[in-house]
Amino acid sequence: MALDLGFLLGKKNVPLIGLDISTSGVKLVELSEIGKNELRLERYATEPLPRGAVVDGNIENIEQVSEAVRRVWKKSGTRAKLVALGLPPASVITKKIILPGGLSEDELELQVETEANQYIPFALDEVSLDFDVIGQAQNSPEDVEVLLAATRKEKVEDRVAVAEAAGLKPTVMDIESYAARAAIERITDQLPQAGQGQIVALFQIGAQITHISVLLDGQPLYEREQPFGGNQLTQDIVRAYGISQEEAETKKKTGDLPQGYESELLEPFLESAALEVTRAIQFFFTSTPYTRIDQIFMAGGCAVIPGLVEIIASRTKISTSVVSPFKGMQLSPAIREKQLRNEAPAYLVACGLAMRRFD
Repeated sequence: MALDLGFLLGKKNVPLIGLDISTSGVKLVELSEIGKNELRLERYATEPLPRGAVVDGNIENIEQVSEAVRRVWKKSGTRAKLVALGLPPASVITKKIILPGGLSEDELELQVETEANQYIPFALDEVSLDFDVIGQAQNSPEDVEVLLAATRKEKVEDRVAVAEAAGLKPTVMDIESYAARAAIERITDQLPQAGQGQIVALFQIGAQITHISVLLDGQPLYEREQPFGGNQLTQDIVRAYGISQEEAETKKKTGDLPQGYESELLEPFLESAALEVTRAIQFFFTSTPYTRIDQIFMAGGCAVIPGLVEIIASRTKISTSVVSPFKGMQLSPAIREKQLRNEAPAYLVACGLAMRRFD
């Protein structure tokens, strides 16, 4: 599902980069297709953002963010200028509606606008609206099921302004949770029986927010966000050892910190993370008819923190693993595999956005 900004004119061989703008930084991914359903990771790069440049998914400082985008583009070595961007799920209203089948594109658009009025708490001229025909409606074959997505125009315009100021051309605006889902679908396809019938919970632990999606056969059963993230541990490290934010971020992932770090800072953080995950799973059980989860996937920059997977597996008694969106892809010769292993979980959204090239 994407708010399409004039997509690629049907040319699948036109390079497109996925650009994920989050609170902590900007991540870029470029993929290519080397055979039927065979993808290759060509380039990936990240660039940190100053604190306050992006807050709660809102771009507060267009200049700082576009500067970071310009740097990450240069660092990656890509020549591609077309870009797919994501919007935070909290800033997009999505709704499935049923409409009569057989309508022309114009009639469909008119109907969607009429329906949208009921669900959107803003004037339609303040809104970017898009829709996607999912297929035949389940209980009435003559109707179609349509997914509509709407967001405030300024949310789209800010991201477009950032990309354009960095010399890039935005062509697709997706929803971050949909992009993550597209990337995860590739991974569940690699499970036994292609993951059919498996209930998979995806926890993306970002800097400040943990996004939870529970999926069955690629379809979301449950989604929510919790205010918890890796920034908590970074700030603890900064305070305890008087080092910079950037240094704390690096050392947090490697564990290269003074004696006492594990017992004083890391263990309490891991306990909090495990509590957040078990609480989220309980919420899922109490608010849906489902009573089991078969697999937990951990993603986001925090997923590789030593000990996180182990404590979550032990507390939940559910098979838990760190997910790499690039699993099963070929890698271009320029990519260092060992480095990628540590960094990959943070690129789930950027990878999903880059996959829009092959839709």
